[in-house]
Amino acid sequence: MKVLNRHELQIAEGVLLKHLPKSYKVYGFLFGINRNKPTTLEVVVDTWPDFKVIICRPDPENKRALNFKKKMAYYSMDEQSLREMLTDENAVDWSTYFMIGGLDVSHAPMLKQVSSDRRVNHKVYTSVHLLYLPDTNHLHMPVYDSELESRISSLNISHVDLVNKTWKFGGDEKGYRTIENLISNFPSCCITDGQGQPVSWILVYDYCALGILYTLPEHRGKGLAKILISILAKKLHAEGYPVYCYIEEDNVLSYKLFRNIGFIEDPSYRAAWFEFNFSD
Repeated sequence: MKVLNRHELQIAEGVLLKHLPKSYKVYGFLFGINRNKPTTLEVVVDTWPDFKVIICRPDPENKRALNFKKKMAYYSMDEQSLREMLTDENAVDWSTYFMIGGLDVSHAPMLKQVSSDRRVNHKVYTSVHLLYLPDTNHLHMPVYDSELESRISSLNISHVDLVNKTWKFGGDEKGYRTIENLISNFPSCCITDGQGQPVSWILVYDYCALGILYTLPEHRGKGLAKILISILAKKLHAEGYPVYCYIEEDNVLSYKLFRNIGFIEDPSYRAAWFEFNFSD
């Protein structure tokens, strides 16, 4: 097992680019790290330079990592190599709570077996669709007038509290810090009212996926979400970002929304978030 340095992370990003869409989440993390976005992660591989498994995990030397849930992500080209990293290489800290996000559900039986062997409990937190936009030729841009265009902008620090209060996974101090980090360091897009306050918005996670899409209830039904997704997707493509998102399987409305805009899906692939060593 090897921890990658800055130069090696750039090489690994290029390798993962060839394995999209399944490598999107780890690719997104590396894309941000390689462009000097703040991170609390370190990246390890099974072998170098011809790796089969790459894991993003909390950096034990980073004190800020303690402020966030112990979140991990990996991309694996070989299930046996992944099993060996999880069992023999101590690539994860099995003594504490952690979550693996965006994992390939085909690995679920192996992950359940490995955690059971360690006497560590596990559960599926959520199952998701991975949708992505390969290029802007797929994008169906909605039509909107100049008045609405004048109200389109980016979120700023004064909006952190509003976004955190309405975020499904926010509402607390950790949520506030997460939103503050995303607004400060990653692209965002919002539509404001006459007083300049956001009424609809979308952000980009630290793994570069679109997310935290929300419209205040009194402003729904006007197509604002479709406009925001389209504008931000076009901007991200222009700046070289990957353009993708995860949609929970029961969120039919969002799934249809992104598909109608032009996002596509590999029908053979599903992703999930798994929790390990959790307290009931």
